[in-house]
Amino acid sequence: MNAIWLALFGCLAFAFGYRFYSRFLAERIFRLDPDFVTPAHALRDDTDYLPTNRWVLWGHHFTSVAGAAPIVGPAIAVYWGWLPAVLWVVLGSLFAAGVHDFGTLTLSARHRGQSIGTLADKLIGKRAKLLFLFIILILVLMLNAVFAWVIANLFINFPASVLSVVIQIPLAVWIGHRVYRRGGKMLIPSILALIVMYATALLAGQFEFLQIDLAGTFTAMAGGENGTLLFGLSPISSAFLVWIIALMVYVYVASVLPVWKLLQPRDTINSHQLVVGLVLLYLGLAVGGPHLTAPAYNADAEMSFYPLLFITIACGAISGFHGLVASGTTSKQLAYEPDARMIGYSGALGEGMLALISIIAVATLFGSQADFSATYSSFAAAGANGLSSFVQGAGQLISHLGLPASVGSTLVAVIVVSFAATTLDSAVRLMRYIIAELGSEYGMPALSHKHVATSIAVVASAALVILPQGPKGFGSGGYLLWPLFGTSNQLLAGISLMLISVWLKRQGRPVIYTLAPMVFLMIMTLWAMVQQVVLDWSGMGNNDPQWLLFTFGSLIMVFALWILLEATRSLKAPMPVTAHEG
Repeated sequence: MNAIWLALFGCLAFAFGYRFYSRFLAERIFRLDPDFVTPAHALRDDTDYLPTNRWVLWGHHFTSVAGAAPIVGPAIAVYWGWLPAVLWVVLGSLFAAGVHDFGTLTLSARHRGQSIGTLADKLIGKRAKLLFLFIILILVLMLNAVFAWVIANLFINFPASVLSVVIQIPLAVWIGHRVYRRGGKMLIPSILALIVMYATALLAGQFEFLQIDLAGTFTAMAGGENGTLLFGLSPISSAFLVWIIALMVYVYVASVLPVWKLLQPRDTINSHQLVVGLVLLYLGLAVGGPHLTAPAYNADAEMSFYPLLFITIACGAISGFHGLVASGTTSKQLAYEPDARMIGYSGALGEGMLALISIIAVATLFGSQADFSATYSSFAAAGANGLSSFVQGAGQLISHLGLPASVGSTLVAVIVVSFAATTLDSAVRLMRYIIAELGSEYGMPALSHKHVATSIAVVASAALVILPQGPKGFGSGGYLLWPLFGTSNQLLAGISLMLISVWLKRQGRPVIYTLAPMVFLMIMTLWAMVQQVVLDWSGMGNNDPQWLLFTFGSLIMVFALWILLEATRSLKAPMPVTAHEG
């Protein structure tokens, strides 16, 4: 089957979903009001609260949520065949992710830009709020570890991408100063910055002296791969450590700066980068017309896709992290409430398009089903090879446009790292908010200071990615935590949909459009989580115990069940609408 038909099916479904379903949600369910004074205006401080052009804000929101996860998850899920993965991405984006992202953004904007965790207090109760904040804190901490691990490994494996990513930072700072201090538009400067980034990547791919290859340099210094360098580590592990330290320094600075100085201009560049990347990939698909060589359904899979598919593909179908971004940073920059439809719902669909092309890139990479089976011989093999398969498959799609596959792979690596870095520093900023909120709740005002809270977030994230030992050797934390990221992320999304449902019921509006995806998601996620925590990670089954995953997983599962019980009581007990909720 030609992969073009698969792409057409997905893109047409997304277009109809935005045109009709999101409009129905905006007019009948969320009832967006163009005269509503958003928190960006009411609480403007030019640091976190800042009225922002909807296209600039769309760029921030989209690139913050579209990290490596909508690429990695779908690339792994092709293990069960491309058909189950595509159906979950398309239907999940339309009826779950779009509703969730749109809803959390609107809910937060109607409550002074408060995060979804803080809103649990008003909608369910103080006890639920604290439990929810702890779930969010654990999730964001894991996300920081996973994404830092991904970026460091991409820098090691694709050294030609490093200079292009690094050069984006001063370019974004220049754009922020130019636009917000001297006036002007971001469009032209950000496109120029993107041209500089891609030109740098192309040159670095051709000239080795432009490649920042720490692993190669350290290997030469140590006299070979078996030598030792920093703290007795191997050259590869030493490079990994240096990159993690550099990333943590970067995210510390990025997360405490005012949003206009780095976050907004960098995210605008990345939004254009994503558009360019998607255009190149889909155009390469249209020109090359490759056939799907992976099976539609893998009958040889060692485990059923129920329920694991629905946690393997989180970002790209529905993701609780999107609600954290929507209610944590995006709602504080929303200039007009009707903009929430475009930013929230279309942002989810954009990520769905990224997940769709990720599936297609992997499903068209292999010469035959036998080659696919060799690479995706088990679910563990899919997890180990998914990201690299996407990068190679995407490079192969771009090669249909006349560019060498190696150049295409470098450009794709730049895109993936840029998105992952965007998500990483947004997550650290969100973690700062949560730590400050917990400090306020427990009478520890020092935690409310942004540098104290950010320091805790950065040190904890670095420790989690570096310290655990595992199958990847030194710094296996991100790899070890990946299986838990999907389940905890989906639990967070389900709880957020429950909170939106409680709010809608208070307004006397239909809740079926948020409650139905919530019920489906919670059933699948809790099913998968019980299976993983009780059977896989505890050591009760055939596997060895994995105490890191068991500890984090048990805490999250207990907290989530507790919150659901609290929320169920709230749904059964109607409460009066307060003035600020209207």
